[in-house]
Amino acid sequence: MTELNTSELSFEDALQKLETLVRELESGRIKLDDAVTAYEQATMLKKFCEDKLKAAQLKIEKLEMSPDGELKPVPLDAKED
Repeated sequence: MTELNTSELSFEDALQKLETLVRELESGRIKLDDAVTAYEQATMLKKFCEDKLKAAQLKIEKLEMSPDGELKPVPLDAKED
């Protein structure tokens, strides 16, 4: 297994690599040293994907019409009145 560099990965590429690593680990057909490396890479990819999702969630807002007719951005998970 090779060293993993996440700096140039997109979320989709990281998720695909994570799924591949999980399949390899679940198969049980890789050597122990490779399995340990794959597990470490999978852990790093999982954190990378979680961080990307969290960052995207912070950027997502919905637009609401205020009583005076203006549109204003509101966090997507804001409680409805």
